[in-house]
Amino acid sequence: MKLTELKFVSEKREKDFNKLNIYSCEDLVRHFPRDYLDLTRVAPLSSAYHNDVILTPCEVLNVEVNRYSRRPFVKALCQQNGYIFTAIWFNQPYVAQKLQRGEYLFYGRVQNKYGLGCSMVNPSFEPKDKAEVLRGVIPVYSLSGNLTQGAVRSAVRRALQKVAIRSAIPAALAAQYSLMPLDEAYKKVHAPQSEEDVKKASERIALEEYFLLISAFKVIKGGRDEARLNKYSVTRADLDGFISRFPFKFTAGQLAATDEIFSNLKSPAKMNRLLQGDVGSGKTAVALTAIYMAVKSGYQAAMLAPTEVLAKQNCDILRAYFPDFNVGYLAGSSSAAEKKAVKKELSEGVMRIVCGTHAVLQGDVEFKNLSLVVCDEQHRFGVAQRSSLSEKGEGCDTLVMSATPIPRTLSLIFYGDLDVTTIKDKPADRLPVSTAVIPERKYEDMLKYVAKKAAEGEQTYFVCPRIEGDDGDMTSVCELYEELSAKLKGVRVALLHGKMREAQKNGIMSDFKQKKYDCLVTTTVVEVGVDVPDATTIIIYNAERFGLAQLHQLRGRVGRGDKKSYCFLIAGSDSEEARERLNVICGSTDGFAIAEADLKMRGGGDFMGTRQSGRVLSEIKNLRFPVDTLFFAKSLSDAAFSGAFDARELTKIAALKYESLKDVVLN
Repeated sequence: MKLTELKFVSEKREKDFNKLNIYSCEDLVRHFPRDYLDLTRVAPLSSAYHNDVILTPCEVLNVEVNRYSRRPFVKALCQQNGYIFTAIWFNQPYVAQKLQRGEYLFYGRVQNKYGLGCSMVNPSFEPKDKAEVLRGVIPVYSLSGNLTQGAVRSAVRRALQKVAIRSAIPAALAAQYSLMPLDEAYKKVHAPQSEEDVKKASERIALEEYFLLISAFKVIKGGRDEARLNKYSVTRADLDGFISRFPFKFTAGQLAATDEIFSNLKSPAKMNRLLQGDVGSGKTAVALTAIYMAVKSGYQAAMLAPTEVLAKQNCDILRAYFPDFNVGYLAGSSSAAEKKAVKKELSEGVMRIVCGTHAVLQGDVEFKNLSLVVCDEQHRFGVAQRSSLSEKGEGCDTLVMSATPIPRTLSLIFYGDLDVTTIKDKPADRLPVSTAVIPERKYEDMLKYVAKKAAEGEQTYFVCPRIEGDDGDMTSVCELYEELSAKLKGVRVALLHGKMREAQKNGIMSDFKQKKYDCLVTTTVVEVGVDVPDATTIIIYNAERFGLAQLHQLRGRVGRGDKKSYCFLIAGSDSEEARERLNVICGSTDGFAIAEADLKMRGGGDFMGTRQSGRVLSEIKNLRFPVDTLFFAKSLSDAAFSGAFDARELTKIAALKYESLKDVVLN
């Protein structure tokens, strides 16, 4: 149903909704609140600590717009019972049109650092007279264009009256577990009477979504394995000979993983396998053994990476371990002549291995006899992308790798279409990375340590959450690069971020690896796969803004050589939650244990965002629900297909769900 069929939704307003990826009434009811205001819990600024998030009344005295600074902002001068403070919105010029002199309710984070005066950064706001009419718990939505909270609430309310919401869970099964009707859950999540309503409604909607996802994987896998077409002639002795090429001894976990892949590739069923392991567990070496099995048997293999930095690194490794085979590189930044030559050699079968980025997926890239596809950092690719590459060969085997450890029980949910192999151990000679939170008073001492290590030939990463900060309390790489270039005399500092051209990024990363720079100031573009053995220190700013699993990934960029390595965390918040989360990362180097803690502390809605589940489930990331909801969804799906219930209709719905999932591009 079109949005314009709703009362008060004009074509102009429809375009504002479109900017939020809302194109129909069905999309609108799935535009879940990003937060809620409990109007019974209004707090004064005088009782708020730094970084507290509060709902507070105030009077706006003046509104100022600055469009010409490097970071455009809107600033409001406000007062509360004679206490003067400021509110500031970065990169949100439309705020100036919506904010007038008068009384408001502000909801946002309080900044009161170093006692330099109180402010609020990017707060939501509501005219006080309108807010008081609403009463109770009211939803707060993400906005765009000229949309207001009132306009979105009104549109959602009307859409709920028009849209038919039906559950895919068999009615008898829903009755058995006394599940809340799904349409009631949608109404309560958009118009709750209490926080308890929000909790129960969120859990019910999340349960429905994960039930469908798990059921979709059941339908597509169907309990049947696809028959093998490619016959691998390599023997166990051949494989042992290849493993002996490595300058290190495989761990028990690597050997077990290699055995599983060997058995799978020699079995009657086609391989469709996830290889997951902690940072530094040796997944790439295991993947190389699978590639060896393919090319030794006369076939071609392709290795896909999400970034050119990682693809180039993988290509160098492949060329080192496969000197007898033609290994090609194909990426967006490759010249037209290079692309033409690689494509020609692949189609003729002269090139046996190709390593590259999404460029390998292009329709004009053809293979003579592709039999194995390896996807590195699989969470960066969608099901459709994996499929499009494997479909370039007949009966292709697929191995996808993930360095983002998740609990095995959850991997069975996320990767229902894959068999799972997990490497739990690490090389015995690898030194653990020591991690510590650096207080502000120790910051200058830390920089002196970095300068000392640079003089000794060791390198350092500086990681920031933003390229150009639009939040007053967050460090950006551009600002930090300028600061460090001035402070670290005699130290060679480089800048790297995602907005640079690929050739520029590759050049900087290559120069850093060759020790032409001592320090690299970067965003999370180095999060995955980058291997610089002489990098022994990583410093992460605003560490509380990252997930624990991501912090662990970033920490994995150091400790890759034989020298003792360190990870220093700089927090922008001293809240209890931030301290608790950073204590976890400081106290453990086990990626699986950290993932478990991340899951418990951040909850299902945060953990299951676009990164893990794809755009199909991105709408539910704002919902509050416990991890147990995921496992309950799995048990319901198992029951629905057990034969005790009529699953014919569910099978149809789940098949459609999987078709939509195949179009997802993860992250």
